[in-house]
Amino acid sequence: MWTVHGDGRRITPGEVVGPRERLAWVPTIGIGMQHVVAMFGATFLVPLITGFPPSTTLLFSGLGTVLFLLVTQNQVPSYLGSSFAFLAPIAAAQAEHGPAGALGGVVIAGVGLALVGVLVQLVGHGWIARLMPPTVTGAIVALIGLNLAPAAWGNVEQAPVTALATLAAILLCTVLFRGLLGRLSILLGVLVGYAVALARGEVDLAVVGEAGWLGAPPLMAPEFHLGVVGLFVPVVLVLVAENIGHVKSVAQMTGESADALDHMLGRTLLSDGLATTLAGAGGGSGTTTYAENIGVMAATRVYSTAAYWVAALTAVALAFLPKFGALIQTVPAGVLGGAATVLYGMIGVLGVRIWVEHRVDFGNPINLSTAAVALVVGIANYTWDAGALSFEGIALGTGAALLVYHGMSAINRRTGAVEVAPVERDRSRSGSSGRAGRLDP
Repeated sequence: MWTVHGDGRRITPGEVVGPRERLAWVPTIGIGMQHVVAMFGATFLVPLITGFPPSTTLLFSGLGTVLFLLVTQNQVPSYLGSSFAFLAPIAAAQAEHGPAGALGGVVIAGVGLALVGVLVQLVGHGWIARLMPPTVTGAIVALIGLNLAPAAWGNVEQAPVTALATLAAILLCTVLFRGLLGRLSILLGVLVGYAVALARGEVDLAVVGEAGWLGAPPLMAPEFHLGVVGLFVPVVLVLVAENIGHVKSVAQMTGESADALDHMLGRTLLSDGLATTLAGAGGGSGTTTYAENIGVMAATRVYSTAAYWVAALTAVALAFLPKFGALIQTVPAGVLGGAATVLYGMIGVLGVRIWVEHRVDFGNPINLSTAAVALVVGIANYTWDAGALSFEGIALGTGAALLVYHGMSAINRRTGAVEVAPVERDRSRSGSSGRAGRLDP
């Protein structure tokens, strides 16, 4: 399936190892292990925050990556880890319908994403950029992160000293270390916070001693409730945007144009949707393509999908070590609160980053109104019950962003009351949205 690059051990200056190439198996395995380390910090935090079993999430993370590689025919190097876009919808769904009800929402989002992938494969992806221009995409990403702020505080107030130590460690590791260690600041910060929690007697290790060395991860079947649909549909829009951004980033990094892998977008969206559906069906968290692993590729110049097969199979193997999963579950609330303070804020700021990168003009009252209404609706967690359906801040904020932007733009095209900059007119006509922000830290 792969041709050996050069002598299999060296990469000459200016060259990269392409997706359909590989190094010798020893260095390939080593690089695959790096991918596991890179994805691990963010992936295991999602089940800790949501209460899902970490070993189950790892299992479906690995299986989802295998599925992604199969569907994309080893042409797009990517690891599918836990998506932070699901945190707020899962929390809201659990409060109303329990964990099984939240898993039903994950399945709904996965099926929705898969259907978008089929549509993109048939008609192309330009319609997505026209539906979600940077003004709208940035607002949706920002409100998802800021909607979670109260959840972060809920964990911090349980152990403020440990939370502060974790937060400080994450920030310091970011500026103290270069390369891979710098990109693992979340994981390193959690380890420091965990050590502080141990010293303060906040960790109960009894569950680790009771867990076995080998065993299958626990599975859970989803339950489906109409009321969670409004919570999870907005997540599909975010996953679409970041999936497209990932594919374009990989295309640029391998030395080709950003559009070189556009013919694969339908497959990448379909495979991500199928992986999320599979995870939700068995008790895992929804998945997304991971930016951390793009960083590993940039550092190593190895884009071989063989390394991702190694990473995926390693994650599956770790899922069958109950002691490992039990150890992860002992991470206390204070550590989670410190990490969540950074992570949730990062999600919010990533929305702002989308606006900055695309030079969104907030002198234009259409853009300003779109962001203003969507953010307040999302942050204040507006709610609306319509029969069996319940819509909360993220769903209503997403709807508000789409309705305000497209509604005002449609009226303005007739009245000409607001002067639109040429670059915005060109973007609207071409459907080009450039890079997308990321939700995985």
